[in-house]
Amino acid sequence: MWGKIIGIILIIFIIGGFVVPVGPIGQTADSSIAVTYGETTYANQDYKDIVNQYFKDNGYNNLDNANKTIITANDVNAISQDISHKTYNSNQILSSALVDLNSNNDIKVDVDKSKITTVTESMYKTALNSSGITKGHVIVTSPTTATGESALAGILKSYEVATGKEIPNDVKEAANNEIYTQSEVVNNTNISADDVANVVSQAKEEAAKQNTTDTQTIINIVNNIASNNNINITSTDASNLADSISQSQSVQDKANQYQNQVTDYVNSEGAQTLFSQIWNMIQSMLNGNTGSTTNTSN
Repeated sequence: MWGKIIGIILIIFIIGGFVVPVGPIGQTADSSIAVTYGETTYANQDYKDIVNQYFKDNGYNNLDNANKTIITANDVNAISQDISHKTYNSNQILSSALVDLNSNNDIKVDVDKSKITTVTESMYKTALNSSGITKGHVIVTSPTTATGESALAGILKSYEVATGKEIPNDVKEAANNEIYTQSEVVNNTNISADDVANVVSQAKEEAAKQNTTDTQTIINIVNNIASNNNINITSTDASNLADSISQSQSVQDKANQYQNQVTDYVNSEGAQTLFSQIWNMIQSMLNGNTGSTTNTSN
């Protein structure tokens, strides 16, 4: 049981890269908190301190027993170069994340807007929902400015580690492509990231209602939603978004199956009992302690 619960705390990692965690830094971590550092951040103590302080400022005062992983440039490039055609070096992997799955609440994503320059909470959430991920609390930050574009693959990998069940590759590819497509639209236009995410989210809902993966139908849906929200979108951007939405819709059956597997596990009586024990322990402690090709970092 402890092995499973330790795994589930990894559930939603994040860092600035389409990545696979190298593995735990600490061998005895047993908390329900997971922290993932970009290799650039982890190698620089000042950077690491900045990231840790941000987590502390957001209510996570003791990270000593948190599960910690490192994400490398090689991890990022293994996926990003096939989707975005971007590659990164070891000095560009900055974004880091804290993940908490203490409760069974709906997913919440908090992004350090002073450091993460492109991807927003809503962009992460809509891509995560496409892959069947709907639970947990994620905090994303960086010691210096970073796009945060490639923060999704590590989350997906963490779910696999936690549940012992592999997310289908086509589901991961669809979710990853969704993040990059939205980022490209944001970078190429004056449309805000949240507006893009809103269009995508509404378009996915409508495509699901119509049970369609037809690209032209989804293009029309995207254009109608953009028009209704007074958002000017080019035909190219509408087409690219429609392609990514079509890809996501085509794998929703698999994503839903995975979501059900994760929900069944998280809702298991043993897991919930242990989460309650951990939470009670935290409350007790608190009550007792009053006193290549891009120069962009990810």
